[in-house]
Amino acid sequence: MTARRRLAAIAATAAALAVGLAGCSTTEGDSLAAQWQQGGDKGFVAGDGSSASFPADKRGEPVEFAGETEFENELSSADTLGSVTVVNFWYAGCAPCRAEAPDLVEAYNEFTPQGVKFVGVNTRDQAAQAKQFGVEFGIQYESILDNPGGRTVQRAFAGQIPLNAVPTTLILDAEGRVAHTVVGQLAGVSQLRTLITETLEEQSTASKN
Repeated sequence: MTARRRLAAIAATAAALAVGLAGCSTTEGDSLAAQWQQGGDKGFVAGDGSSASFPADKRGEPVEFAGETEFENELSSADTLGSVTVVNFWYAGCAPCRAEAPDLVEAYNEFTPQGVKFVGVNTRDQAAQAKQFGVEFGIQYESILDNPGGRTVQRAFAGQIPLNAVPTTLILDAEGRVAHTVVGQLAGVSQLRTLITETLEEQSTASKN
């Protein structure tokens, strides 16, 4: 394949990802899951920062996931259930992942006292690389090493959103359902703050009713 054709293929894949975010019906979810099963090992493309939000009555089922972190601890959805949770897919050599890391750290410091949980999902690296990244950027939360773990976390989410693009950031509601998605680099900590705050307010309103 020529360089021009390779670039065209990458552009087409990115466009397909953006279209996939426009809606999440059951049929589309099944299609995304099938695409992941067939092509999830072919690499990643850069997301364009597209975001999507889903009303509480339009969300899918709670997502169950589990895996071993870079510190050899087991981490699963059972540990975050009941809390608004930020899930960030990344790997150390991903330039947008490095660029948005300070935003995630700032949000972590701001919202952890409010009960928000943060989970990283590393899609490529071994433990040593993940630890080095954490030290470099001052990341306090752990990441599931999903590549050595058979990419089970990526597969768990693949029925709802396209995860070929890294970074991808998800906000889960207290029930463990996907409330917001950002495919590509976060626009800044203000974007993440807005999405987390909206989900926290939703949780607060629900508890009062």
